[in-house]
Amino acid sequence: MRALPVRIDAVLVQALIAAALSFAHLHDLALAAGQGGWKAWAYPVSVDLLLVAAWRRLRSGEAKTAGWCWFLVALTASLGANIATAGLLDLNDVPDWLRILVAGWPAIAFLGGTLLAHGATTGTLTRERESASKAITPEAPASAPELPAVEPEPVSPSTTPVPPALITLARKVADEHRTRTGTPIDTSTLRARLGVPLPLAEALSTHLT
Repeated sequence: MRALPVRIDAVLVQALIAAALSFAHLHDLALAAGQGGWKAWAYPVSVDLLLVAAWRRLRSGEAKTAGWCWFLVALTASLGANIATAGLLDLNDVPDWLRILVAGWPAIAFLGGTLLAHGATTGTLTRERESASKAITPEAPASAPELPAVEPEPVSPSTTPVPPALITLARKVADEHRTRTGTPIDTSTLRARLGVPLPLAEALSTHLT
């Protein structure tokens, strides 16, 4: 059996070399700024993860302003470490302002990661809400016959048909409300969050109890 030829992607090799060098520079700078032990290794991981999170936000097409903002923050941290360790600074005598920046980076990275993750969750919930709305809204026929006006009869919540997708979304909204407020969601709030008619909101409430 002939062995398959191994092809080396030059672009991938270059990317790995650049990532390793940047990782080492961030580690060296954190170590020189007084962050020894495992903390010095955690700094480059934090910068790279923030870069990846911001890039994913840019690729998703949602809230690109926030994505670009945190991408530039992480890129500045990485590029600054590369420049600082190129002999422009004495790593044996790091200035105080740089020590302050390095010490404050975890709070900055945590804020950026939280905002990016929260924005992604909100966008996902909006898409799920739109999908559920399409599931309960039938498309009108191309040429619907005209029917005489009929007085609508009141519909009880127990007889209102509820799609499973909408029940799943309602449970997610109810769990989010309980986590945030500590109380069960009421019918009015559920109706406002989902944008559904009152009978359908009442029917959903019966499924949540």
